[in-house]
Amino acid sequence: MEKKLSLLQTLATAGVFSAISFWYGFMFGRESARKELADLVEDLRRGNEVSKRSS
Repeated sequence: MEKKLSLLQTLATAGVFSAISFWYGFMFGRESARKELADLVEDLRRGNEVSKRSS
């Protein structure tokens, strides 16, 4: 016996998959941006420390 998915089931499955993919992409992108921002802040802090010492 062959099981066939209806159009509605197919669209619902695709929607759930799309939502999960979007969520993971958003979270990994946000984490990556946070790390880059933290690195930038650290570089700026080091730059400020260097300029304070040389003054």
